[in-house]
Amino acid sequence: MNENHRLEYKQQLTPELEKEVVAFLNSHEGGIIYIGINKKGEAVGIQEADQTQLLLKDRLKNNILPSCIGLFDIISENADGKSILKIMVAGGYEKPYYIRRYGLSEKGAFIRVGSSSEPMPARMIETLFAKRTRQSIGRITSPKKDLKFEQLQIYFQNSGLTLNEYFAQNLELLNDDGHFNYVAYLLSDQNNISIKVARYGGTDRVELTESNEYGYESLIKAAKQVLDRLNLENRTLTKITEKERKEKRLWNAIALREIIINAFVHNDYTREVAPKFEIFSDRLEITSYGSLPEGLTPDEFFKGVSVLRNKELMRIFKDLDLVEQLGSGIPRVLPFYSKNCFLFSENFLRVVLPSAEPVYPSTEQNTEQDTEQDTEQDTEQDTEQILQLIRILDNTLSTNEIVTLLGLKHRPTVIYNYIRPAIHRNLIEMTLPDKPNSRNQKYRLTAKGKALRQRLTVPS
Repeated sequence: MNENHRLEYKQQLTPELEKEVVAFLNSHEGGIIYIGINKKGEAVGIQEADQTQLLLKDRLKNNILPSCIGLFDIISENADGKSILKIMVAGGYEKPYYIRRYGLSEKGAFIRVGSSSEPMPARMIETLFAKRTRQSIGRITSPKKDLKFEQLQIYFQNSGLTLNEYFAQNLELLNDDGHFNYVAYLLSDQNNISIKVARYGGTDRVELTESNEYGYESLIKAAKQVLDRLNLENRTLTKITEKERKEKRLWNAIALREIIINAFVHNDYTREVAPKFEIFSDRLEITSYGSLPEGLTPDEFFKGVSVLRNKELMRIFKDLDLVEQLGSGIPRVLPFYSKNCFLFSENFLRVVLPSAEPVYPSTEQNTEQDTEQDTEQDTEQDTEQILQLIRILDNTLSTNEIVTLLGLKHRPTVIYNYIRPAIHRNLIEMTLPDKPNSRNQKYRLTAKGKALRQRLTVPS
């Protein structure tokens, strides 16, 4: 492939590499630079790729302003048996970017014109500087001064990384005045950001059956909790035929994870509005505040063009392996869900994921499969928690009675690890299915559950 407005080849590492990176940062599409490929697109390779990769990161970190940390990835690849480096650059959100030593001038700022990087005209520099986003979360001062980051340190340690005494500066948690910024506030152990996961009894918002609140803690911890919660809701559907056992989930697991992380990383937090997650009987809706970044079209969005609203968050999520490489998120979703699932408005971006089956299974579902053979197969994949519940449920019991019989104390643990999975497997049912949160709600075995319990209690 020939060089173009988004692709640059370098046979070797050159002193003017920063110029190419700055030009891509100043475009709204970003671009890719290959080191170790000549102008004909032929791989010539580079020596000591790992050392060169470290040198490149250091150069880009120190030689470009505003900071481009979080706006680029450097990936080591192999082409025709030779080592090359791939630098992926996102379009920046704080244009104009420039080379530090030359300052904000035509010698320091560049734009991409066709397949080359050209000096940015003085008038364009002035216009872009006037439009520069001054209310980014990296510039807003934290509303709290005394911030603690014990949760963040634990997550970094679990990823094999260490936060030293300069971590606030290295992770760009300080504003220009040296005070904690809003990024630091979001990642601190305590904040006022509330993130809700709601369930509704139907296809509209009339009947709210459950509302769970996360947040008020490090955004990393909140993101992981929401991931865990929606993964639990994403039950596995099993269909047994004469020839095979087919399994699928309500929502594709890969796409679901990408959209959840996207909502956290790209949400506009400048107005203290957090992403929200809503489960209906036929779909899941994930809404983040702030529509597409300025200059990014829906078509470019679907192609994976990266214009980062919160580069500091992107960098940290990537450090903790919650994000892969730049621009990979949406292209990983589209094989499973159409573009029509994405709704853009002036202030919000909403993703609507239809469920493969009704989210709330009918108690009469799949009763024709309640044969001894099916029960034997189900036993192999049922968790020990479900089997414990089936053993003790010889009568109609309330949640509190189940908690007591299991010898446990934490009611939510019983609901999410025992009762709901058993309902999803059609092993138990509610006595009041139309009122799932009723104080008089109780649970009993279905025909399928009774068959399983009989097998579990028959002496071998």
